[in-house]
Formats: sequence, structure tokens, C-alpha cells
Amino acid sequence: MRRVFIIMFALLLALIAGCDRDATVVSRNISKDADQFKVRRRVIFYNAITDQIMFEMVGNLSIDTSENHKELAVTVKLGENEYRKHYLGLSDNVTYIVEQLDYSDVSRYHYELVFKPQSILPATIDIE
Repeated sequence: MRRVFIIMFALLLALIAGCDRDATVVSRNISKDADQFKVRRRVIFYNAITDQIMFEMVGNLSIDTSENHKELAVTVKLGENEYRKHYLGLSDNVTYIVEQLDYSDVSRYHYELVFKPQSILPATIDIE
């Protein structure tokens, strides 16, 4: 009887843990797609003192914040092999909003491992 109780308790814990898991997996998949420039986003910089939008960026953007959260690095894909990186400073009165503009077709079940050959293989290979 005790063994059945332990098994039932373990299954209940697994069920409870799995309830939030779907949203976590979907969120992670959207973030991964955004870092691979598959998600169109808009970043708006807003000055809270003047209530003015300072500027906005729209496109396939990958976003990173600095450790102290005082800087935002935005990498933009412009073409097949064309990228630009912008560093944007944050302050007490300047904040930003990131909006996803399009629907993301990600799965809560799908897992994908992406290899970047350019980071594994050297840029030039000499064959003799």
C-alpha cells in the first residue's frame, strides 16, 4: 500500500510540474527563433519623464541585455549574410518595450538542436 501511495504521489508531482512546462517550452522556443532571426520584433525606447518615444527599431532582431541592465545590444539581420549590432544605453528614465509583431509557429513538443558549422569548422581548409 505504501508503494502505491509513493507512486501516486510521484505521478501527481510530475503532473503538477508539467502544467507550467508547456508555457516554458513555448517561451524558450520563441526566444530561440528570435535569436536565429526568425521572429519580427519592434523595440521602442521610451522616455518616462517627457512621455516621448525616442526611437524604434523594427525587423528580425536578437536582443541581449548587459549584466547591470544599463545597456541593450540589438543585432539586426539585414540580408542573407548582412548583420548590424547596435548598443543602446538605458537610464532611470529611459526604458524599452519589445513587441513581437508576427505569430510564432513553435511547438510545445518540438525539440531542435542547431549546429552552426562556421563555429565548429575553420573558415578556410587546406587540402593537400
